[in-house]
Amino acid sequence: MNIRTRIALLAFTVESSLNAALPTPVAPSTSPASGDWIALISGYIKDGSLVLGLAIATLGFLWVAYVGFAKFNEARQGKAEWAEVGVLAVVGAVVLIFASYLLTEAAGVL
Repeated sequence: MNIRTRIALLAFTVESSLNAALPTPVAPSTSPASGDWIALISGYIKDGSLVLGLAIATLGFLWVAYVGFAKFNEARQGKAEWAEVGVLAVVGAVVLIFASYLLTEAAGVL
């Protein structure tokens, strides 16, 4: 056996042993039939859009919390009224509830 054949055999052995340890991919939540690639891709797009929507909602929650803490700090320092803190809390809660409702409806539509 020459050196090229040995290198090719070694590369094939290493490559096949590396592929043997790969996990199986997780099917999307819609569970398409076997071989239906369009439904599979559509399911992954649906799951990805739901994750993206949840990430945006999480950023909204964090933004409202940050603004609330900032307004609370301003009120403690006398730079803002305490009523502004209360209004921000009520409006922030309404916006977050509305965003959660829209995400729930969007998940049902997708």
